[in-house]
Amino acid sequence: MKIYHIPPETKAILFDIDSTLYTNAAYAYEQVDVQLRHFAEIRGLPYKDAKAKVDAYRQEYAKQHGGAKTSFGNTLAAFGIPIEESIRWREKLINPADYLEYDGTLVKTMEDLAQNYKIAAVTNNPLAPAKKTLEVLGVISFFDEIIALDTCFVSKPHRLPYETAAKNLSVCVEECLSVGDRYDIDLAVPLEMGMGGILVSGVKDVYTLPSLLKDLTPRK
Repeated sequence: MKIYHIPPETKAILFDIDSTLYTNAAYAYEQVDVQLRHFAEIRGLPYKDAKAKVDAYRQEYAKQHGGAKTSFGNTLAAFGIPIEESIRWREKLINPADYLEYDGTLVKTMEDLAQNYKIAAVTNNPLAPAKKTLEVLGVISFFDEIIALDTCFVSKPHRLPYETAAKNLSVCVEECLSVGDRYDIDLAVPLEMGMGGILVSGVKDVYTLPSLLKDLTPRK
């Protein structure tokens, strides 16, 4: 875990979902790879050639943007696959119940956090698989908002999903804390906006948030 900034009057926590609220390397890999396989299929390319094209694009993007990473959704858009189309892919191809299960420790964590904070998810997945993931984990009832790919039709890193989350929660951006596992995707933009930011390496770090934030007592 790395703490970048915790707002002194934090009122809302904005969670990334994938590889933040669960730790499952196989599922994290499959969410991208199943789309890559589909991309190869519709373009009539061998998988290895499609992967080489995607990898080359992402490497060049990082080179031109000071090492910053881009999302897979934005990568597909660069190859002519609109966000609306990639949303349909994810809704069809991604099934979290095949990989994830109820997490009682996470439920207790969210129950504790929900006593003092508004809670939202800001995810690059569409709403349908995002909700399925939170349902499987057992925590969907604690989320006041889910800002998904088909909410704003832009992929993180981008200001709009975070602005929308703050607006829908009726809080200022400076009162929000973003929690995620990727600095470039989940934290860089929120920090630029004046939000707080905590980088986690998986759900075990999330479990520690109630004790970490215990000295802050904002009201919902």
